[in-house]
Amino acid sequence: MCIRNRGVAVAAALLSMLLVVAGCGTGSGSDDAAAASGTPSRIVSISPTATEMLFAVGAGDQVVAVDDQSDHPADAPRTALSGYTPNLEAILAHDPDLVVLTDDNNDIVAGLDRVGVEVLKIPAATNLDETYAQIKQVGDATGHAEAADDLVVSMRDEIEQIVRTVPLREVPLTYFHELDDTYYTVTDDTYLGQIYSLLGLRSIATGQNGYPQLSPEFILESDPEVIFLADSQCCGVTPEKVAARAGWDELRAVVDGQIHVLDEDIASRWGPRVVDLVRDIARIVSGVDGQPSN
Repeated sequence: MCIRNRGVAVAAALLSMLLVVAGCGTGSGSDDAAAASGTPSRIVSISPTATEMLFAVGAGDQVVAVDDQSDHPADAPRTALSGYTPNLEAILAHDPDLVVLTDDNNDIVAGLDRVGVEVLKIPAATNLDETYAQIKQVGDATGHAEAADDLVVSMRDEIEQIVRTVPLREVPLTYFHELDDTYYTVTDDTYLGQIYSLLGLRSIATGQNGYPQLSPEFILESDPEVIFLADSQCCGVTPEKVAARAGWDELRAVVDGQIHVLDEDIASRWGPRVVDLVRDIARIVSGVDGQPSN
């Protein structure tokens, strides 16, 4: 009787082990390996900047969904998810084991915590060093620390090389960076302002508010030497429309043909493509003294 019962117990244990092995076999081998190592295999990003970081460090294959604004790179799995008004149920429908975001809108972090989903918050960087640190943070969290370190080294080196190509000036060039057609702009203390400063420019805007709204009269009085438009895609602003504004045809930037359209996404997503932003501005600045800028 004891021998019979023992045999039944052994058989049951073997059957249980077989069921476990069979169950594991039905899943993805890469998902199983990731789970075993603690590396996320189903990442959801609801931040365009975070999405670009994830793909840049080599974690693209782990990303299962990105928000509706994440249009770079082109092969990112774009969905209707919103980073501005995130919906917990919509995010969970993608079965994430890591959600990367910029802001805690709709108290989404607490909701994800309640259901046990890991969250990596990457707030808007305030300077280049923070961008580098965030890229490394993304690399550490996704199992791509070495690739992230290499990317940061490459970015630092490339930006330093670009800065060296810009002609030295005793007096910085003055600029007006137009965020929208109501004349919001940036000061030298902002992320963009610091990049402009690296390249020998000074904003016509000052003050404690890093993103002030200027009056047309103030812009005319300041007479910037260069105008950068970051509102062409959003607001349809063109150099021709700027030149047609009342009194603006006498501005130095207009007379000298120094009105330049920037890619709004590159100028507002302070991640891996900030190198492209630095390169674009450096090219423009190098052409201000009458040299061709393209």
